[in-house]
Amino acid sequence: MSIELRGAKESDLDWIVEVRAVVLREDLERLGRFDPIRVRQRMRDGFSPSNTRVIVSDGTDVGSVSVRRETDARWLEHFYVIPAMQGKGIGSRVLELVLQECSEPPLRLNVLNGSGARRLYERHGFVVDTEDDIDVFMTFQPRIV
Repeated sequence: MSIELRGAKESDLDWIVEVRAVVLREDLERLGRFDPIRVRQRMRDGFSPSNTRVIVSDGTDVGSVSVRRETDARWLEHFYVIPAMQGKGIGSRVLELVLQECSEPPLRLNVLNGSGARRLYERHGFVVDTEDDIDVFMTFQPRIV
């Protein structure tokens, strides 16, 4: 299975918005926070094609990932893989690619509390900074060999 990241275009936005809504729905419902309008609008409000890439597996768009630079860190955001392609190693491969590109630590993210994605991040060296009932904030800590 080949995995590539291509630059996002404005025309990708509607598709990414729907992927986000589908991927986050179960966790947001579990947390009592699912709002079908808000989940889509937050992606629309935060979309930046220059920070976003579409995940392509064997020629098919299967997800998205964004890295946003701030003064003191980079933020991994909008990392979604369509449900039919989850559990096939795509998330791990994409995360490896992002970590290779982001050689200047720290790389930060937040994940919904109770989300299975947290295990992916922990396997790749992210550690918890803070957490509450909704969000878990994590920072990448490179492994010392």
